[in-house]
Amino acid sequence: MGRKKRWILLGAVALGTLVGVGAYTQQQKPLDPFEEAMRQRQMYLETFGVLPGELFAEEGKELFFRKGPSGKTLEECDFGKGKGVLEGVYAILPKYFPDTKRVEDLESRVYTCMQTVQGFKPSEIKRDEVKAITTYIATFSSKAKIQVVPKHPAELAMYNLGRELWYTRAGARDMSCAVCHDQYAGQRVRLSPVRSPKQGLGNEWPAYRFEEDKLYTMEDRINFCYESIAIPKPEFYSDVHIALTLYMLAEATKAGHSFEELPFFTR
Repeated sequence: MGRKKRWILLGAVALGTLVGVGAYTQQQKPLDPFEEAMRQRQMYLETFGVLPGELFAEEGKELFFRKGPSGKTLEECDFGKGKGVLEGVYAILPKYFPDTKRVEDLESRVYTCMQTVQGFKPSEIKRDEVKAITTYIATFSSKAKIQVVPKHPAELAMYNLGRELWYTRAGARDMSCAVCHDQYAGQRVRLSPVRSPKQGLGNEWPAYRFEEDKLYTMEDRINFCYESIAIPKPEFYSDVHIALTLYMLAEATKAGHSFEELPFFTR
C-alpha cells in the first residue's frame, strides 16, 4: 500500500473518529473508554475493512523490502534470530548484538540496519519510517510469549540501568516511573488503567490510539511518560529507551506475559 493511499484511508479513519466522538458526547451516560475503543475498532473494520495500525504495518512492509543506496533491503539485517528472520524477534528484544557491540531494542536495531545494511545516512532516516518498519516487524510477534532474559554482561548492565531509571525520582514534580506504575498499579490515571512491569506493562506497543489519531511505539510511549511528568524526553534510540524497555519486558517475562495483538488498537 502506497503512502498516499495510507494517508487517504487514515483521513477517512479520522473522520470516523469524529463521528464516533460526536455520538459519544450526545449520550447521557459516558462510555467506558475501552468499551468505546472496541466500538470504534469494530466500526473501522465494518466501514473500511482495515484497522489504522495495519496501514502503518503495510507501509513498513514496503519500506522493509525497499532497496537502499547500498542496493540491499532489510532482509539482510539480523534482528536477533539470523538474517531476514522476523518471526518472534520482537519477543526477544532488547538484546546484545555483536556487530554493534551494544544492546538494542527493535527500533534502534531498525535504525542501525537502515544505515549499515541499506546504506542510508542518519540525516536521511525519517522517524515515521522507523516506526512503520518497527510496526511491521512487531506483527510477527503478535500474541507471542515475551522472552527477554538478560544474560550477556551488557544486557545485565542495561537491565540494572533500566531498574535505576525506573525508581529514580527527577524533574520539577519529583516523579519516577515507579510512582505511577508501582504505587498506582491496578488503578486508573486519566481513565487509563495503570500496570506495573510484572502486570505486563509494555506488551501492547506499538499501538494506534484513536483519541490521538496516532501510532505509538514503545519509545514514543516512554517519551510521552517523560513529558507527562515534566522530565526532558530522551533522544530516540538512546540507552534510556533501551534500558527501560529491557527492564520492563524482563520483568514481564518473569511473570509469564505475552504480547497483545499487534499493532494494538486502544482509546
